[in-house]
Amino acid sequence: MIDATDRQILEILQRDARTSNAELGRQIGLAASATLERVRKLEQQGVIAGYTARLDPRQLGAGLLAFVYVRTAETVAAGPTEAKLAALPEVQEVHHIAGEDCFLIKVRTATTASLGRLLRDRIGRIEAVRSTRTTIVLETVKEDTSIPLAADAADAAGDADHDR
Repeated sequence: MIDATDRQILEILQRDARTSNAELGRQIGLAASATLERVRKLEQQGVIAGYTARLDPRQLGAGLLAFVYVRTAETVAAGPTEAKLAALPEVQEVHHIAGEDCFLIKVRTATTASLGRLLRDRIGRIEAVRSTRTTIVLETVKEDTSIPLAADAADAAGDADHDR
C-alpha cells in the first residue's frame, strides 16, 4: 500500500528522476537512508518501473507525431501482429483497443514521406494488417507521462475496484 510519504516521493521523482536521496529526504522530512529504503521498496514492488531521460524528438529528427489505427484480420490472438508493431523503432506505443480497429499506435518520424514509407512498406506488409487510419498531430498542447497521485485519485482508484 502506498502512503502519503510514498506519494510525495513519487511526485518528486516524476518531476525529476535525478533527484538525489538526500534531496528527496530533505523535501519530505526524512533521513536520506530512510528515503532510500522507501525508494527501493517502491522499485521492488514495481511501482517505480524504471527511470528515463525525456528527449526532444524535434532535436533528434523525429518531429512528426502521428497516431495510427490498425485493423487486422486476427480475431482473438493478436500476439504476432502486436509484437511486429512493437518491434518497429518508430513506434513508441502499441495499444490493443476495443472497437472496429484492433490497435492504436503512436509513431514518430522525421517527415510525412518517412511516415508514408513506414505505413506502406513496413506496417502495411505485416501479413495480418488489413488497413490503417492515420492522424497527424499539428501541435502538441500537453504531453505528460506523470500519473496523478493525489489522495483523492488513489481513493477514486479504490472506488473503481469496488465497482467491479
